[in-house]
Amino acid sequence: MARKGQGSLYRPMYTDRHGEKKASKVWWISYPDGKGGQRRESTKRTVKKEAQAILNQRLANPETAEPPATVTFDALIQLVLDDYRANGQKSLPSTWHPLAAFGGKQAASIRNADIVRYRGDRLEAGAAPATVNRELAVIRRAFRLGKDSDMVRDIPSIKMLKEQNVREGFLEPEEFERLRECLPDYLRPLADVAYLTGWRKGELLSRCWRHVDFEAGWIRLEPGETKNGKGRQFPLIPPLRAVLEEQRRRKLEVEKRTGRIIDPVFFYPDGKPIRYFRVAWANAIKDAGLPGLLFHDLRRTAARNMLRSGLSEHEAMKFTGHETAHIFRRYAIADEVTLNESGAKYSAFVERRTAQLSKTHQRRA
Repeated sequence: MARKGQGSLYRPMYTDRHGEKKASKVWWISYPDGKGGQRRESTKRTVKKEAQAILNQRLANPETAEPPATVTFDALIQLVLDDYRANGQKSLPSTWHPLAAFGGKQAASIRNADIVRYRGDRLEAGAAPATVNRELAVIRRAFRLGKDSDMVRDIPSIKMLKEQNVREGFLEPEEFERLRECLPDYLRPLADVAYLTGWRKGELLSRCWRHVDFEAGWIRLEPGETKNGKGRQFPLIPPLRAVLEEQRRRKLEVEKRTGRIIDPVFFYPDGKPIRYFRVAWANAIKDAGLPGLLFHDLRRTAARNMLRSGLSEHEAMKFTGHETAHIFRRYAIADEVTLNESGAKYSAFVERRTAQLSKTHQRRA
């Protein structure tokens, strides 16, 4: 990039859909704007000599400058998606709502007031503060990448909302049994394993029978398959082994009936892998009287059950795959266990004092 007071030619770098850094074919120029700053614009030329001629013209007379090249918000969002893919992110950011609000607009036309209006509209539509914050983060990332690539000059001011990070979705044993009864037969094994292991839905749906070692007694996630990229395994404790052995028996029955090899651990009655079950889940939680329950709540419940069983926080995190204690504690389970233990200690103290006072009164009597 040129230093202040100088003019220069350059081709902006961008990340393509394959994650490779590439230079734009179009030449851009940077030159003094006559007001103490620098102006950047696209020459719309791919031939360097032609771009140099435009730069020379601007240096001689900055007033001949054309308006900055039009860059849409859609182009900035594409930068975000390319950046995520290039960095090997497991999950892409949610861009639907930002695109619905700003898609097709010139990025330079999006002001602070537009961001504030977007935030308010999303809240009025019922979106949770945490959801809105993730969307605002996408917008901010889009503008920052655009500025780094010299596609935009300014970044709107984006203020995040306060959010309640404590997760509250838990199931007591009797509630889980009620849920199981309302689920289709083919979904019960999946729910059982999630309830026992605390593994994520995507982690479980991607398990194949090669990941289950009945002899050694493990179910595995290979390195690179998890959110943090690390491998993980869970011991086949008796209830988990029972579920998977029964599922293996079903697999053999379906294979015999259909003549097809079933590789996924969790499958439909016809042997095809389970991918989506939103409607079946919605019907089950309605029938079970558990409105709003998420499949992810089984993960929270498993983590809490592990602590209730006496496992340390560190041990439970190894099973569930939480990378940091901070994230693990967002489930509001460590506090519950600690409070229960503290309550027991306090109760014992009060009982001892009550007994001592009783004995003192008896002696005085």
